[in-house]
Amino acid sequence: MYIIAGLGNPGKKYENTRHNLGFIMIDRLADRLGISVNRSKFKALIGEGRIGSEKVLLVKPQTFMNESGQAIREVLNFYKVDPSNLIVVYDDLEIPVGSLRIRPHGSAGTHNGMKSIIYQIQSDKFPRIRIGMGSEHMGNIISFVLGGFSKEERPLLEESVDKACDAAECIVRKDVNMAMNRYNTKHKNKKKKKENKDKQQAAAESEDTPKTDAGKPGNAESAGSSSARNSGAGEGRQNADSEAENE
Repeated sequence: MYIIAGLGNPGKKYENTRHNLGFIMIDRLADRLGISVNRSKFKALIGEGRIGSEKVLLVKPQTFMNESGQAIREVLNFYKVDPSNLIVVYDDLEIPVGSLRIRPHGSAGTHNGMKSIIYQIQSDKFPRIRIGMGSEHMGNIISFVLGGFSKEERPLLEESVDKACDAAECIVRKDVNMAMNRYNTKHKNKKKKKENKDKQQAAAESEDTPKTDAGKPGNAESAGSSSARNSGAGEGRQNADSEAENE
């Protein structure tokens, strides 16, 4: 038996928001499999069905995101399912919109729902499917994650939710390694390569600059201003990360 849990917040206010991509995926998978996720039990909405010959339970915790682990622990204990047969689906700020990241195990990162699950079941040895919502156009982080989708984002997210359903079925029918090979996307790696290339180019241009210019007072002042700006940007990123952890 497999438990497939999508994370989100209950209530109409949060129905079509970025932070509810886990719920949206469960609803899509339920439609595909002909499962009604409407039974209230274990502090969650649940529905039973099958993927191939394997029994599956779809779960949408109703405890709000930060306490998602309570529902997951109760489900695992009742059905006596090992954490390795738990699949958790959730949103991720660190992944570009339209991308998918599947992993067989690992830490929670900054996601409070995952922190709660790992704490409650005392294990991180379970597959997870992370659906990217990006942060490229993000202002206030809380408003962003609890906000709705833009017109440009919608088709990308529709596709990634469908692929997340495919990935969950693949994990159940085959294994997590096959799902990773088929459905993990590589946008982030391309971005890193571009950043590395830009850094190398900047370093090469710096080497070509005459060293005698470095001693001029005007250049020293400019360098100091640049250092201050970079320091401020770093502090801004740290503040945003802290706010995300507190949700």
